[in-house]
Amino acid sequence: MESFSNFMKGIPPLTTEKKPLTPLTNPMQQQKQNQMVGPIHNPVQQQHTRSDGNSIFSASDDNVIMKQVVDTHLPDGTDVDVRPLLDIIQDILRHATINPDPLSSGPHTNGDKPNGKQHQTNAIVMLHSLSHIIDKLASEMAFKCLTVTDGHTTALALFHTVGNFHWDAKLVLTLAAFALNYGEFWLLAQIYSSNQLAKSMAILKQVPTIMEHTAPLKPRFEALKKLIHSILELTICIVQFKELPSTYITPDMPAMSSAINTIPTAVYWNIRGIVTCATQIAHLTSMGHEYINFEPILKNNIYNVHRLIKLWDFRYGISSTEMQSWELSSLTSKIDHIHEFLRRQLENCNRVVGEKKEIEFRRSFNQLFETSHMDNMKILKILISPRDDIQPLFDGNTKTRVSLEVLRRRNVLLLISGLDMSREELSILEEIYNESRIHGSRTNALYEVVWMPIVDPSVNYTNEMDMKFEEMKEKMPWYSVSHPSIIDKVVIKCIGDRWHFRKRPILVVLDPQGKELSPNAIHMMWIWGSNAFPFTFMKEELLWRDETWRLELLVSGMDPTIDNWIREDKYIFLFGGDDIEWIRKFTTTARAMATAARIPLEMAYVGKSKKKESVRRAVATINVEKLSYSWQEPTLMWFFWTRLESMLYSKIQLKKADDQDPMMQQIKKLLSYDKDGSWALFCRGSKILTNGHGTTMMQTPSDFDLWKKDIGTKGFDLSFMEYHDKLHVAANNCCRFEFPVAAGRVPDGMRCPECHRVMEKHIAFLCCHDQEGLLELD
Repeated sequence: MESFSNFMKGIPPLTTEKKPLTPLTNPMQQQKQNQMVGPIHNPVQQQHTRSDGNSIFSASDDNVIMKQVVDTHLPDGTDVDVRPLLDIIQDILRHATINPDPLSSGPHTNGDKPNGKQHQTNAIVMLHSLSHIIDKLASEMAFKCLTVTDGHTTALALFHTVGNFHWDAKLVLTLAAFALNYGEFWLLAQIYSSNQLAKSMAILKQVPTIMEHTAPLKPRFEALKKLIHSILELTICIVQFKELPSTYITPDMPAMSSAINTIPTAVYWNIRGIVTCATQIAHLTSMGHEYINFEPILKNNIYNVHRLIKLWDFRYGISSTEMQSWELSSLTSKIDHIHEFLRRQLENCNRVVGEKKEIEFRRSFNQLFETSHMDNMKILKILISPRDDIQPLFDGNTKTRVSLEVLRRRNVLLLISGLDMSREELSILEEIYNESRIHGSRTNALYEVVWMPIVDPSVNYTNEMDMKFEEMKEKMPWYSVSHPSIIDKVVIKCIGDRWHFRKRPILVVLDPQGKELSPNAIHMMWIWGSNAFPFTFMKEELLWRDETWRLELLVSGMDPTIDNWIREDKYIFLFGGDDIEWIRKFTTTARAMATAARIPLEMAYVGKSKKKESVRRAVATINVEKLSYSWQEPTLMWFFWTRLESMLYSKIQLKKADDQDPMMQQIKKLLSYDKDGSWALFCRGSKILTNGHGTTMMQTPSDFDLWKKDIGTKGFDLSFMEYHDKLHVAANNCCRFEFPVAAGRVPDGMRCPECHRVMEKHIAFLCCHDQEGLLELD
């Protein structure tokens, strides 16, 4: 990513007043002066107008100070990548404490960075040319903090030392110099009791004496900790501005322009804060714990009293603790306010970057699939994880993490779904997958399945969701993305754009070179299983070309009992719905007709596409009253309706939903009947004779005496069909279809399978009060 290399070169326009710098004499006096002058004038003045008087200089002083700072800014073109150095500084400052926890690792520590070693290597290379600057800054800071009473003078001297660097480098180099001294102090404090060398060095710096009096020092260290934290956060923010890609962000953008004008002020006050922190530590190590105990100083160390009197004017009755607390809190507050302003500008910039990158990515995403590749790695890295330093896949067979290399030049089926795949979907997919493993002897017929769990980026990822994900991942025998967070949110949007993924599972097929063979082969998988390999459009068209409207297409070897009925050429009623009274009357009437006509009749109840609980009650009644044969496994019923619905979606996806296609008309009729209540389909062996609504299919066997006279001349089959079709035309029942938004692909229009008119399009909101419906609509 191209960085904004010239970002820190700009000098903000400053209005200066020709007034001498007002010296800082006494905090109370200065506070009173600030209240009289008003809020501090700086680039964030309007956003952070303060009325509490908690400022260190007046508005005019601020202008004079910044004029002096800007005069030291003489960049010579030296551009430094400060990120590696900043990473090391963060580690030092976040581990520099009285009782460091070796197991804790903050979000910015190298312990959490997979590329931490690379950062350290980069820092070492950079330090070859910058270590002398850091050493010089550290020495100068340590000396001036003990000899100069004015923090501004010390800060200005440091600015002169780093005058040839850009603003971000000035700040990070100065912070590195402070971290060097500060880290040494705390390192000695942590190990002097167990290391003789450290013990001797610690004695010279009076560290043991200070550590013995940590109780009175605790407020001081807490105040220091807050200030250092504020300094570090503002530093990170400033560095992040430089890291913004110039491809998307230009200096004339409002947020960026405001930031550029504010950076010098932010750098100055951060370095002032660094000087203040360094002064606190320098005085502690040079005077010991007595530095903060007023009475022992008066009694035992006249020299230190004179030093304190030189540092602060006691005529106003201000103790050292009050003075330092005031100074630290004032600086912390000012730095926090500047940081808050810059943070908002950075958020605005990042939002612009995100929007532009998303537009560019979504455009290039589609182009990627139109390009030829040597293998599928480029496509898979974009979809799953672009990083080479992690193993993004979970192998469901070995239960281990693996890299994307296991998929190189393999046929890959991307199973894309939410975390709510049903048990039925998983069990059927697993059965088909295992079958392919057993019978797929040809290596070119093998394929790998990869589950890509999609979680809405706008929804907070909860522990319950994570438990659901882990549970599903453990059950799957194929590969899974190791965690939903690996899939970038812009990739999720691209998946929705290109493959119309909403909520229902889809199966995207990629060949060994990453070429898209099918945007969704899930329908082919449900209809023909692994026989549909390689799941291409051409294969799908070929399979449909060989299909006919027959009972095997609907049941597809799902039930050996029905397969036997077909082979024995029996008459078969498949029927559905959840009206138990209709089921009782229909089965009784149909058996009476079969007995009177002396035909071998079997009946099978196949349920309903939803309302699982009412279907379960219907199955229980059928079993108790022995009304007919029924599938006992809800999975079979789910699969029957899913396959039937998949036939419709497959035709739509192929753009073959031809209204002149007799098979398509029959599929649409069955799906429409299911929405309206009870229905039945009448077959002889494999041949489907007719199907219709519950009313007409009930009346036809009931009126057997009215049409049985035609059996002698037309035969039973034709006589039944003609009488039923006459009733069907007279009934003129309505047809309707429901396409859940979650299904993704919804046709623009459909014709009625009965009258062939264009059907009206409505928007429906349905709730079946059935959390485990066979075909959920939400």
